[in-house]
Amino acid sequence: MTEPNTISPSEAAPDHAAGAASTPAGARWTISIDTGGTFTDAIARSSHGEIREAKVASTPEDPSTGLTHAVRELAAAGVRLADVNLVCHGTTVATNATLTGSLARAALVTTAGFRDVLGYRQSNRPDVYSLTPKRPSDLVPRGLRFEITERLNSAGEVLTSPSKADIDAVIAQLRVADPDAIAVSFLFSYLNDSHERQVGAAIRDAFPDRPVTLSSEIAREFREYPRTATVAINAALRPIVETYLNNASNALRDAGVAAPLLVMQSNGGSVPAMRAGAEAHKLVLSGPAGGVAGLQSLAETLAEPNLISLDMGGTSTDVCLLRGATIPFITTQEIQDHTLLAPTVDIHTIGAGGGSIAWLDPAGSLKVGPASAKAVPGPACYGRGGVEPTITDAHTVLGTLGAGELADGLTIDRELAVAAVKRIADPLGMSVEEGAQAIIAIGLAHMIRAVRKVSVERGLDPREFCLVPFGGAGPLHAGLILRHLALKNVIVPLRPGLFSADGLLVAGLRIDRSQTILRTVSEESATEIAEWLDLSSAESLEQFAADGISPEQIRTEASLDCRYRGQGFELGITLPDWTPETLHTVSERFHAAHEERYGHSNTDEPVEIVTIRLASTGAIDRDRETLTEVPRASLPGDAVLSTRRVLLDDFGWIDTPIIDRASLPVGCEFEGPAIIQQMDATTVILPEQHVRVLSTRDLLITDARQNGNAA
Repeated sequence: MTEPNTISPSEAAPDHAAGAASTPAGARWTISIDTGGTFTDAIARSSHGEIREAKVASTPEDPSTGLTHAVRELAAAGVRLADVNLVCHGTTVATNATLTGSLARAALVTTAGFRDVLGYRQSNRPDVYSLTPKRPSDLVPRGLRFEITERLNSAGEVLTSPSKADIDAVIAQLRVADPDAIAVSFLFSYLNDSHERQVGAAIRDAFPDRPVTLSSEIAREFREYPRTATVAINAALRPIVETYLNNASNALRDAGVAAPLLVMQSNGGSVPAMRAGAEAHKLVLSGPAGGVAGLQSLAETLAEPNLISLDMGGTSTDVCLLRGATIPFITTQEIQDHTLLAPTVDIHTIGAGGGSIAWLDPAGSLKVGPASAKAVPGPACYGRGGVEPTITDAHTVLGTLGAGELADGLTIDRELAVAAVKRIADPLGMSVEEGAQAIIAIGLAHMIRAVRKVSVERGLDPREFCLVPFGGAGPLHAGLILRHLALKNVIVPLRPGLFSADGLLVAGLRIDRSQTILRTVSEESATEIAEWLDLSSAESLEQFAADGISPEQIRTEASLDCRYRGQGFELGITLPDWTPETLHTVSERFHAAHEERYGHSNTDEPVEIVTIRLASTGAIDRDRETLTEVPRASLPGDAVLSTRRVLLDDFGWIDTPIIDRASLPVGCEFEGPAIIQQMDATTVILPEQHVRVLSTRDLLITDARQNGNAA
């Protein structure tokens, strides 16, 4: 990467900004860009409090093109690109490559006798009851796995060192195989990485133009398959991600932006683009994590600690539950039946988005998703060549979406939507309207199931949580979900379609470090933990200093993965600090966590500390709003743009006012039905639902029927 290594203000760049004269002199800008499957969203904030927005069609064939289009739209809106001092970016490049299997061709070098770890996996089957189980794909074909004679014991002590002859032999095999990237994963290297470093250095000298990834550099944790899978995924992603980030950086520079580029990671924090490529496996949930970061900020702003997000774009819907305004994390994630060791925001994803295609299975039953019309050709109503019916087309048929309501100059053609929905309505003996209602009902069932997955199925009452819908299609369905699940209320952000993009800047930078130790709680282990945390904290502070983050903006959080000795899996416990007094309470904290999770604990059993973790976050300055009381106001007449007949469940065709959200004053209140439109999203308000505009200009929606609904 060639962009600056700090997040301090950039040097001047050529001014390509049309309309830059409208920007106040001396204003500095930050830009956040989130690339989704259908749209690329961008938002710019100035040091003078100005905000500019852009929403353009994504370009799947080269996502950097969509990024460039978004930047040019911001420039046309008055952002002086020479004055941009920071760009934050959420990308789906790693996600799409992993999900579609379009990874680079990677080779694996491993300990002799462990060539088939990726084939054996963890000796379990994804579907144990299937009579015709489908074997998961291998991350690295067997012909690209190479062994080298070396061995450590379970304490990390050297038994056999790799010889120069063995290293040269493996390098010769790699030259013949000619992979795009190389991964190295040795047995017990999480305890002692000397052999990996020795072999890795030789391979890097032999292949200076190929990315080489060592497991000890990215996952110092035990369990052989997850660690080997993680290094293989990282290696296979690096050529793709590094190429994209270089293209993105060059595209920004060509557009006139010389500012540093930060990339969102799956852990809800950002990393400079020059380091993101080396940790490509941490970008698998890059885009959705930005929305969760924004969700936490919203929880703090509105003093509403219990929130459930509904991030619905064109291809998928991501759901995340915040309890006590705390982002939930998991230390491993499953992707395409592979285990990935990387701290990740706990997000539940389903294949239901605005572009999800409705289809009939061989038995003639109606299905919706997971296939999507994506950005190209898009839903039929976009007029870009799509003919398959989608959720967006169904809304167009029913009138909840109308002409001229989408970004990037898209206009909606109802006749094309009718023709598409007719493709599934006719075989089912339905009218077009009935077919559209069926499509939305099935899509809604998927969404409700996802919300229940993160709430009811975890023993939580959804009536204690507010739903926060965002993404281009989230607010379309929020009123329906509120009514079906009896949630506390719905909060529609000011810019729902740009919410994930805006959340990228809130998150700040984040560095995660971990180390498996496998020690029983004792004075000796407490000392070892404290020493590791002190060293890791110092290393993180040093890295943040190089990134331009001041010490007062840095926060660290330590945690331990613990279990009763003999158990197979762990529970994470958070430590407020790592003083001797706190470390002496590890056993009690674990007993309490075990009691809360499983309903029982055994205080007589020794507790084993499996892995130490340290998360360090470097905040980025940004003004935050606070919620205040405001006088009530009625709906102004000029906010109602028109009236449209809309088909709503239980109410039939009903004349519904179309309201311009930008014209709604703070404190304004009104009753449904209503359709609130804005550049980046459309919000549907059902009859007997009440809307109030908060001081932050977010919409608070309550339902008069909710007390009679069952969760």
